[in-house]
Amino acid sequence: MRLSEQTLASLDARVIQVPYDRAAGSKQIVHLGLGAFTRAHQAVFTEDAIAASGEVWRILGVSMRSATVRDQLAPQDCLFTVTTKGEGAPATRLVRCLSDIIVAPEDPARVVSAIADPKTHIVTLTVTEKGYHLSGRQDEALDPLLQDDPASPAPRTIYGYLAQGLKQRRDQGLPGLTILSCDNLADNGTRLRAMLLKVLTGTDPQLAQWCADNCTFPCSMVDRIVPATQPDDTDRLESMIGLRDEAAVFTEPFRQWVIEDRFAGPRPPWEAAGAEIVADVRPYETAKLRMLNGAHSALAYLGLAKGHELVSQAMADPDIGGLVRSLMRDEAADSFQPAAGQDLQAYAASLEARFANPALPHRLAQIAMDGSQKIPQRWLATLADRQAQGKASPAILQALAAWIAHVRGDNPHVSDPRAETLALAWKQAGRNGIAAALFGDGGLIASVWKPARDELAVLSRHLETMAG
Repeated sequence: MRLSEQTLASLDARVIQVPYDRAAGSKQIVHLGLGAFTRAHQAVFTEDAIAASGEVWRILGVSMRSATVRDQLAPQDCLFTVTTKGEGAPATRLVRCLSDIIVAPEDPARVVSAIADPKTHIVTLTVTEKGYHLSGRQDEALDPLLQDDPASPAPRTIYGYLAQGLKQRRDQGLPGLTILSCDNLADNGTRLRAMLLKVLTGTDPQLAQWCADNCTFPCSMVDRIVPATQPDDTDRLESMIGLRDEAAVFTEPFRQWVIEDRFAGPRPPWEAAGAEIVADVRPYETAKLRMLNGAHSALAYLGLAKGHELVSQAMADPDIGGLVRSLMRDEAADSFQPAAGQDLQAYAASLEARFANPALPHRLAQIAMDGSQKIPQRWLATLADRQAQGKASPAILQALAAWIAHVRGDNPHVSDPRAETLALAWKQAGRNGIAAALFGDGGLIASVWKPARDELAVLSRHLETMAG
């Protein structure tokens, strides 16, 4: 029997529920890029904010490409469960704040209308790094796709949907929005604002000015490990809770959300649910990108190269685990100035425990996806800062070599938007020249880091072992 409003009476009594009237919500969040992470993170924070305040907010989810999430959730009245797995028995909770799902390519006009809806006060996004279409240089010409998208009857990017929705809001005399990125992207709010204003300035300068004056783009840092749900997870959950949940997500007990205190209008009291509303997100964001995400990428590429499948397996490997600890504690944590009271060694210890958690099978292949979009924030910024301080970074260089070997072109499991370009670079430059071709002057990977001669030599030695 499928989870739904009609079958809730059959739900096991051990499932945690927040009692409230779903229909009472008069304030709305539109979320672009609805997936498992959002359901395990922002939706849970919002559900807990409702529990703490009694003010009902609804999340209208938008799937930017696939109908899979809609097809999972629609038969369940958009109800789903979140199960945390750590020490002891798993704990499952019901989440009810999701109101509906729109599949953007099927009904683009409805997405635009949702952004323009007077009930909408916030647009949140989890569209991954590549969804922002960020270039390496601010003066670089816009991709023609972005130039055309604001006027397209069926937008294909976040900028087209935002442009059309904001235009309708302005024309209706409605207030601006808080547009809140929840992606693992350094300065995510600042960079989203800059790119959206760049797109709007090229197509509708007056709308660009209205957006700059009326909308805010807080930076935020999100953290919760949410592996892809496996079929046997869903089967075991059904036997535990008495109902079938095709949209179930499984996660760790830890969660963190740090948000810059910059809102254009009303918002849920997320701080009552444990979120941190701060003046400056950057030290928290930097710690997460360089320590957690940087370590994750190292585990992925080094672990896959040795035949491991899961984060916990790679962390248990003495060679990889030791390198990852050094990457976090000796290199990443020593590359930036933390906020007052931010204990980076304690943070590293918590990360080590989370990575070693065998109850949460987080697949390395999932982390390894889209590496060309991720490593500039996760590794290269750290390398640049340590290079400026005259410090060596042997752990990151070894991990970087593993990524370079991963995308050589003979690995059928590579999932990267630049896979063909990277394979061609390998073919042209060869093992001895590929590092310079990627990261040297005019290299393929735009970055603040340019490898010194000794760093290129280290990469070359590692590639001789890894890539033959």
